[in-house]
Amino acid sequence: MKSQINPSNTLNDLLDQSCRYYPERPALGIALGLFITYAELHEKVMTLASMLVETGVKTGDRIAILSENSPNWVIAYFSIIRTGAVAVPILPDFPDSDVHHILADTEAKILFISSRQIEKIFEVDETRLKKIITIDNYRAENILPSSITFTDFLNKSKRLSSKKINKLHELTMRINPDSPASIIYTSGTSGHSKGVMLTHSNLYTNAKSADQIVSLAPEWTFLSLLPVSHAYEFTVGLLLPLMNGCRIAYADKPPTPSIMEKICSREQPDAICIVPMIIEKIYKKRILKVAEKNPALNLAVSVSVFRKAFYRKIKKKLISFFGGNLQVLAIGGAPLNQKTEKFLKEADIPYLVGYGLTETSPLLAAGTLQDSNLKIGSCGKPVPEVEIAIKDPNPVTGIGEIMARGPNIMKGYYNNPDLTAETIDPSGWLATGDLGKLDNHGNLHVKGRCKNMIVLANGENIYPETIEEKINSDIYIVESLVKVNNDQLEARVYLDYDLIDQETRGQSRKQRREYIERLLAEIRDRINQELPNFSRVHRFIERQEPFIKTATKKIKRYLYS
Repeated sequence: MKSQINPSNTLNDLLDQSCRYYPERPALGIALGLFITYAELHEKVMTLASMLVETGVKTGDRIAILSENSPNWVIAYFSIIRTGAVAVPILPDFPDSDVHHILADTEAKILFISSRQIEKIFEVDETRLKKIITIDNYRAENILPSSITFTDFLNKSKRLSSKKINKLHELTMRINPDSPASIIYTSGTSGHSKGVMLTHSNLYTNAKSADQIVSLAPEWTFLSLLPVSHAYEFTVGLLLPLMNGCRIAYADKPPTPSIMEKICSREQPDAICIVPMIIEKIYKKRILKVAEKNPALNLAVSVSVFRKAFYRKIKKKLISFFGGNLQVLAIGGAPLNQKTEKFLKEADIPYLVGYGLTETSPLLAAGTLQDSNLKIGSCGKPVPEVEIAIKDPNPVTGIGEIMARGPNIMKGYYNNPDLTAETIDPSGWLATGDLGKLDNHGNLHVKGRCKNMIVLANGENIYPETIEEKINSDIYIVESLVKVNNDQLEARVYLDYDLIDQETRGQSRKQRREYIERLLAEIRDRINQELPNFSRVHRFIERQEPFIKTATKKIKRYLYS
């Protein structure tokens, strides 16, 4: 069913009305633990917000959150924006230097932080921060004198008068939908961390667009695996389920297969937001590997009729792995490998693919479960209220820069009006920096980043992400990066060493080295057969450690120039 919520486009109204419609329903909790209801969520948000106002927080102040996912993260966020202040969610995997830059750049007055992240602020000048609140109730007074636990800070509200609490309601009523709710610093592949200002209206309208793509029910459980400080998880994995009265379970441990299976068997999620790397790993480890070890099965997988029958059997096991109730896998944050997507489609796994940017709150396009015209490799049509256009398309291929316009487009980059003007034109069109094309059905196909495109001496345009997608589909390859060297393409590859260890057990170091060199040559020849002559890879170079990646598992390409 579609959400009944119709607020005035502020996130405060969204929460108020959700809590009014679903007061007794479970709202948030740690997977395998206790959950708080919508009524309890609202009470805690109002209590914490009242204390923030009492502490001196004013409209427009910046308050940062540096923590892993938890109900207290959500309570802190909604308390901040309730006061008219701006929340600054910081990705937990940001290094110390980025954390210091964000806190200084935003002049954050208060920081909510978890015990796992505290070391990152040891060198921060505490006089800049009016208060440090440990979101997981870690007592840090000895190392951070200005710190207080989340619970202790909440308990102080008991001394507040009703007059002061009423002041909060007055503040909330005056908040403009076009005022910033979040400043999110991107963990991009280009190396330039930028503060993206997203308004209440940006985030609300994008969640409402998502609500028109998939029908949710209040009985649904969402399993949250990705950082809620990332725009994708925030909008699709938090605002959307809250809007529909759903239950959100946070995984507080890395989602290894064994942990995932344990959590899913107990929580039985209906929806999971997931990045391609996780589902691709399941496909390669649990399906390709099984098929390749069985010659008869491997042959059957090459025949369409038998392959679909085999995949349908796999579907039952996969749905069971996810707890048995899975209604939708929302896949986004990075491109999905086409061979993996083909498996999902032929196995009839309920999945959605999407595309967007932090700057667009983030959804721009998504493929619906009902769209029979959605081709593999496409990320669907523009979501409701969003326009997409292709700038200067190539007359032969139709590929050009993807442009977007709609109510979800950011207010701008924080403290960077020049970059904002370069990115958003006077008509409201945002230059995404991505290359793509629209097919005859209006579906968007993303080809890669403009900055990553390689132009060879013969004038051919090479999209390295397209080649990497083919390389990464090989069972022996975990990830790859294609670069140009002396006008020849090279692929740096990180191999599946668990699989290689199994196949070279008992061999000498020299034999293992010869095996890897032979394997790389075979993979190169196999991949090149799938590529046009001009985009074939000259050399495969082994990389013995994983590439450094963003929160959504995209390689930070600028580190490997």
